[in-house]
Amino acid sequence: MATTRKAAAHWEGSLLEGKGEVSFNSSSLGSYPVTWAARSAEPNGVTSPEELIAAAHSTCFSMALSHALAQAGNPPATVDTAAEVDFQPGTGITAIRLSVKASVPGITADEFADFAAKAKEGCPVSQALKAVPITLEAELV
Repeated sequence: MATTRKAAAHWEGSLLEGKGEVSFNSSSLGSYPVTWAARSAEPNGVTSPEELIAAAHSTCFSMALSHALAQAGNPPATVDTAAEVDFQPGTGITAIRLSVKASVPGITADEFADFAAKAKEGCPVSQALKAVPITLEAELV
């Protein structure tokens, strides 16, 4: 059965001088401010679409990798994934970098790198973002 998650954004004013708020409606986590300045310069405590994409991608990738490892009989002890999303004003999102460090008893670094590469390709968020170059660094710790 498919699931649906909901979020909403409210914006006031022009792009450059305006401000907005993004709300996480499905989870009721709250609402967070967004501005053009947070997107194109320094965040200063305000989020951006790219930060939200990075959060979604790092979470999805970690879940996909954990599942693949467990299915192969090597459940991970830990998986820590960071995602960086580059935004170039006037161009858009230009790159995504995933970096994962994991503790997985019973496999080699080469095996881990293979699992990580396959998880990157199979992760549903990676699939949704495949128009953007996505790189991966994987380290077994």
